[in-house]
Amino acid sequence: MIILRLDRVMADRKMSLNELSEKVGVANVNLSKLKTGKVSAVRFSTLNAICRVLHCQPGEILEYAEDDDTEKQ
Repeated sequence: MIILRLDRVMADRKMSLNELSEKVGVANVNLSKLKTGKVSAVRFSTLNAICRVLHCQPGEILEYAEDDDTEKQ
């Protein structure tokens, strides 16, 4: 599964959701869903804008962890 760490990166940068929303040009509600992990996809253009504003790499926002229910072969 993919774990979203946007909240942690925002906290490290001391940036509010409203401020990030204004600078990225994405609706506050959409960033909130991304921040809480309640999305199934994110556009590369959005990820690019977030990384540009937060001065970070995509790997600081996205993390992969093996699913607990993954079938073992």
